[in-house]
Amino acid sequence: MTALAGLMQEEARANTLELAQAKRFAPKARSVIFLYMSGGVSHVDSFDPKTALKDYAGKPMPMAVKRTQFNNNGTVQPSHWEFKKRGNSGIEVSDLFPQIGSVVDDLSVIRSMTAKFSEHAQGNFFMHTGFPFLGYPSAGAWTSYGLGTESRDLPGYVVLQSGDARTPHGGVGLFSNGFLPAQHQASLLQADAVEPVANIRPRQRAEAQRRQLDFIAAMDQRYVGANQPDLHVEAAIQNYEMAWRMQSAVPNLCDISGETEATRRLYGLDDPEPKKAAYARQCLLARRLVERGVRFIELSTLAYNLGGGNAANPWDHHGALKEGHGKMANQIDQPIAALIRDLKARGLLDSTLIVWAGEFGRTPFAQGSNGRDHNPYGFTVWMAGGGVKGGHVYGATDDFGYNAVEKVCNVYDLWATVLHLMGLDHERLTYRFGGRDLRLTDVHGNVLRDIFA
Repeated sequence: MTALAGLMQEEARANTLELAQAKRFAPKARSVIFLYMSGGVSHVDSFDPKTALKDYAGKPMPMAVKRTQFNNNGTVQPSHWEFKKRGNSGIEVSDLFPQIGSVVDDLSVIRSMTAKFSEHAQGNFFMHTGFPFLGYPSAGAWTSYGLGTESRDLPGYVVLQSGDARTPHGGVGLFSNGFLPAQHQASLLQADAVEPVANIRPRQRAEAQRRQLDFIAAMDQRYVGANQPDLHVEAAIQNYEMAWRMQSAVPNLCDISGETEATRRLYGLDDPEPKKAAYARQCLLARRLVERGVRFIELSTLAYNLGGGNAANPWDHHGALKEGHGKMANQIDQPIAALIRDLKARGLLDSTLIVWAGEFGRTPFAQGSNGRDHNPYGFTVWMAGGGVKGGHVYGATDDFGYNAVEKVCNVYDLWATVLHLMGLDHERLTYRFGGRDLRLTDVHGNVLRDIFA
């Protein structure tokens, strides 16, 4: 046996043992829906009310201002939307999100999130993988690796896109399997396309295609049998078989003709604003994917051309924040609230963990005259369903919403908590690669038990 073969077998044994030991907790959730707000939503305009912004409006910040992305820093800028107490819990949510505010009793709002990076690509990688650069598995890939999929005909990790939605800065590497076996990479699905997955429609008769796949599988198995185990070849065999089954499963998934008119109205599927209707379709397909046992589903927002806008990061409003955030909120508000209501009505919310987050928040002071710059020092994310408290607020930022000051948490803590709710120990969910045991939370992460139901 060669030294390389010995190393590969040693790593394979270590990974099998660690994976078995990682499944330590009774799972609260079976699936995750990741509502990713690429570009950075302004928390002080949405879920984190700050009266001091009104008191100091138009004045310089009364505290030290850290270096920002563009350093075109203006005076304190109050929220463009009024905050109101919502639901029985009385949690304040702004008029930017009235529909999501109406289901606030199902949300656990984390107002003290922090990130390490204030640039989009690094921030996107960090939020998805726990590292600021290429080559590491996404949270969805780790979830698929740890738990597999409950669906025989669909992959464990699906990213939904629509229309002209672009992958956030960082590209498809954000959804990568990294060094994990290839079957855990995300499958990208165009929710409103005639062909949702490239080449999903067979180009030949099923019998001929089946014979080809059987021949390729036999050759691959012969290669594996004659050599040391090869995870890449074994993953290719699994992916060929999954692709075969997806040819019927994906069209069935995307055929929503059987949904009721009430469901269409609930989500806003026929809304005259096309980007809202497109996001509504993603939310509905997310529910349908959960029903089919897919473990991790990520949704993508669509950008508006506001002049100088960033198509890859639709929430990135360095200018004209009121117009830009207003359009984006209109796109997602009704569909997300509908998704929560629909899952709850079908008895699926308790077993589905919804995570709403961007890569950072935005500054309480203006960029220029009417925008906001990036702010990773304190911002809001929220979760719903899947074992978390509803109508709950965790942590706080300072009086201006600038720095997290109470129950400060970070991206590692977020994913440690998600994995725990899925029944996985984030410290034991490792993969030995290059002689190191690597994990989603690196060497960090604390489970946020205070948000557990």
